[in-house]
Amino acid sequence: MRKAAMVQRVAEVLGSPNVQADAAVETVLATMKEALRQGEPVILRRFGTWQVRATRARVGRNPKTGAAAAIPARRVVRCVVSQMLQQVVAGAASQVSGTTIETVAIVCT
Repeated sequence: MRKAAMVQRVAEVLGSPNVQADAAVETVLATMKEALRQGEPVILRRFGTWQVRATRARVGRNPKTGAAAAIPARRVVRCVVSQMLQQVVAGAASQVSGTTIETVAIVCT
């Protein structure tokens, strides 16, 4: 799903114009980006957790030539998907921890 489709769906569910839905989606994404930039984890219950991790510098290999290549240290975002979302995607039973899949699907989409 692209951001434009997400904005359209939010506008339909809330019954608001696309401009307001776009602002809402943009605000959520900007808030997540800022929190991750500052090193704070972003936790969305029943959806997943995003956190920034530091990787150390290492030596890698070019798969084509086999030559050594230095890979610098960097910060990466790691996402861990919640158990409930995994079950929804896998098509588990219609009842998960007291919450119906339809409710979770609306939250996730």
